[in-house]
Amino acid sequence: MKTNTITTLFKKVCLIALAFISFTAVAQDEEEKKWFDNFSVNGSVDGYFRANLTGPNKAADGEFLAPSTSFANQNGFSLGMANVILGYEGEKVGFVADLVYGPRGADAVFNSEGSANIINQMYVYWNVSEKVTLTMGNFNTYLGYEVISPTGNFNYSTSYMFSYGPFSHTGLKADFAINDEWSAMVAVMNPTDYTENNPFDTYIVGAQLGYAVDNGSAYLNFRYGNEGVPGEVGPTFQADLTTGWDLSEDFYLGINGTYLSTEPQEDGDSFGFYGVALYPQYKTSESFTLGLRGEYFAEYSGGVDALDVDDEGDGSVFAATLTGSYAVGDLTFKPELRLDSTSEDSFEDGDFEPTDSLISFTLGAIYKF
Repeated sequence: MKTNTITTLFKKVCLIALAFISFTAVAQDEEEKKWFDNFSVNGSVDGYFRANLTGPNKAADGEFLAPSTSFANQNGFSLGMANVILGYEGEKVGFVADLVYGPRGADAVFNSEGSANIINQMYVYWNVSEKVTLTMGNFNTYLGYEVISPTGNFNYSTSYMFSYGPFSHTGLKADFAINDEWSAMVAVMNPTDYTENNPFDTYIVGAQLGYAVDNGSAYLNFRYGNEGVPGEVGPTFQADLTTGWDLSEDFYLGINGTYLSTEPQEDGDSFGFYGVALYPQYKTSESFTLGLRGEYFAEYSGGVDALDVDDEGDGSVFAATLTGSYAVGDLTFKPELRLDSTSEDSFEDGDFEPTDSLISFTLGAIYKF
């Protein structure tokens, strides 16, 4: 009898001890989970060196001579931008505050210059369900292959299609996860690149259909609307296809094609641009990848002032950019050789005579954290 009593008492003590240990572990887990655990901070810093190889770095009129694309177009050693991205990812809601400072950042938010021009993106979102997410605020464009941040591009310099397409939008968008492979998006937005307010009281609509699997993805994008003062500027329509696939463990191919047309308000023809670019990349080792961007870009009926044009307002360019990407930890060096060949004489040679081609060299350095 005494033995049974002791055994029963021992079992009770063990159960109480186990319960106490379990309670303590749960309490520790709850205590270790801080309120700021869902916050994140990341970003990048970049700079570059650029020089022309077949012409002067300054034209006869004293202006910098460079391809008429965005960002990496200054002479000598130049600054890119400092980028800090703050985020909060809750179970249902969250936000992103993407802040930039420096020449690349100022160029990216040019229509906001002089006010809050350190804002690259600033939006809030609500996961309404597992299939639907609503986002409101300022977000980078969904069109095109390239992005503003150099960490999201393989080439350091940017393409013509990216440079003269939209950079950012401010508005309300709804993303739909149709199934594990297909997605869709619809949006109502301010005129393109007017990120802080709407000065024209007009809106544009956007749409996207996406398909993504393990080895690649494809996105068909659209936007339509009046990008300026009604009666002065007609509606703009743009269709864009962006796709990229891992064709093998070491070889990747990206493709971007776009078409943009703006309607005239009075007599005349629609004007705009179109283009296509291929982005093959080959990984030679864990630290080095070699890639090429081959782009054909043309504007018609005056276009968007991207190129020198003929009497009909037409002009085109073929640009081939060979880029190496060498990673040393979180720092990446990108040496780049670029050829721009235009239909009209858009550059100057060593004797300051008009010429239709320019070869330039760029070395970019990007630190990502």
